[in-house]
Amino acid sequence: MFTPSSHDVRRFFCEVFRKNAAHEILTPLEAMALDWVRVHPEYDNSLADVEAALAKDYSVEGGEANPFLHLSMHLSISEQVSIDSPRGIRAAYEALAQKLDSPHEAQHEIMECLGEMIWKSQRSGLPPDGEAYIDAIKRRASR
Repeated sequence: MFTPSSHDVRRFFCEVFRKNAAHEILTPLEAMALDWVRVHPEYDNSLADVEAALAKDYSVEGGEANPFLHLSMHLSISEQVSIDSPRGIRAAYEALAQKLDSPHEAQHEIMECLGEMIWKSQRSGLPPDGEAYIDAIKRRASR
């Protein structure tokens, strides 16, 4: 399993930003990441300087949202939906996106469910509960 460090993630998104600006060819994963970078132009300054990105502290106490975490979650959800894993996420995402009339806002709702699933898993020491994750997304789509 690939488990990138926070610096690896930051380098990846900064490289996507740089390659796009230089009109270089992107890998399929980079192209998927670029879709989310484009939706979040407020992160351009954070992505433009890799050294500053590596040095920046996005602690909870600082009160500043971590653009790399946010983009990573978008990318993770996009990948989950593309392969329908956990099973049922594609249909749950599509229902939520239709209800909200916004694929982007649906992703933000799913981020909350994903974050909760990861938090519960870390707290309990048990594997992530994919069924509970899908159920939480479905509940949001049916509200």
